[in-house]
Formats: sequence, structure tokens, C-alpha cells
Amino acid sequence: MQTTIEKDTTARQVASTLLKIGAIQLRPQQPFTWSSGWKSPIYCDNRLALSYPQARTFIKESLAILIQKEFTQVEAVAGVATAGIPQGALVADKLQLPFIYVRSKPKEHGMSNMIEGKITPGQKVVIIEDLISTGGSSLKVADALREAGFEVLGMAAIFTYGFETATQNFTDKQVPLFCLSNYHILLEEAVAGKYIASSEIASLQEWRTNPSQWMQ
Repeated sequence: MQTTIEKDTTARQVASTLLKIGAIQLRPQQPFTWSSGWKSPIYCDNRLALSYPQARTFIKESLAILIQKEFTQVEAVAGVATAGIPQGALVADKLQLPFIYVRSKPKEHGMSNMIEGKITPGQKVVIIEDLISTGGSSLKVADALREAGFEVLGMAAIFTYGFETATQNFTDKQVPLFCLSNYHILLEEAVAGKYIASSEIASLQEWRTNPSQWMQ
């Protein structure tokens, strides 16, 4: 099961938009450190798009179009806490569908909910995520929804790094994944927009191939 990227014009516009507003930053010479300890030449915070009305609207409408095209039977939208919540709510509103969101773990008080919103067993749901790295945390949401009785049609995300481990994880869980843009297209747009030099491409591509060992 391969990750499917939206048509070229949309994918390039999404990548260009995220670079322009600073939601994605590329620093191959001054890498970031992820919580996992990995050194990374890229930092992605798609939540920044929420602060830019044009970017927010474009992403919302692109996700809605993707869902209407790929998941014609969708009956509800689920956001992944926390970054997928606002994006999911925007898309659900655009499509006039019920919205729920899923925590990483149940609340430690009150009703101890992991899923917030109306649970309707058998309802066909599409999950919204902002960023796919390995897919581990996102796929836990799919597990939780299935355990609650939902039928998970698949997942739609704004951006993916395109790691092979993510592709394998989504295949193993039988969750179709569709993304608006990816790392390969991002690098092309970053060179075109002069965010990086063409001489930096090799190092950036090497990171995506083996992120845990890059610059070790």
C-alpha cells in the first residue's frame, strides 16, 4: 500500500505555501534535534498555517477535495490530537460532516475518554493528520477508532516525509494514506524558491533515506 500524493499542482502549491509562511524550515548546515534524538535538516510545524487565512483556506479546501475524491463513502471526520484537531474541524465544517477527535491516551479524569465526540459504531470515518513521520502515533488513532466500532476508510494528511517505515506501517495496519505534499516535492520547491542551494540536495536526500544515522 503506497502513500498517494495529490496531483502535482496542488502538491507543489502546498509545499511552496508551507515554505513561504515558515511552517517548514530547512537547515542542513544547522540541523534541528527531534525529541527522538535524531538530527534533522527539516522542522515542520503545519499549525502555523492556521494563522494565515489564505494558507488555512487553501489547505482546508485541498483536504476536502481529496476526501471527496478518494473517500466517497465518508460519514465523519476524525482529527488526531493535537495538531489534527483544528484541521479536521475545518474540513468537517467544509464537508458538513460530524467531527470527532482522538487523544493519544484516555483522559485521567472525568469520563476518561480517548475519543471526544459522538461515537456511532459502524460509521465510516476519515482521519485527518497534519504531518506523517513514522506513522506510529497516527495509526494508534486508527486502532482506537476501530476498537470503538468505527469503520476507518483511511487517513488524509497535509505533508509526509516519505519514510519507508511509514509506508510499511500503514500497509501493515491496512490504512490507506493520502497526502497533499511530500518531501521530494518540497525539496524541488525549496531549490526553486532559493530556500536552499542545489548543492545541499544530496545531504537532504540522504537524511530522508536514513534519518536515524544522518550526521551521527
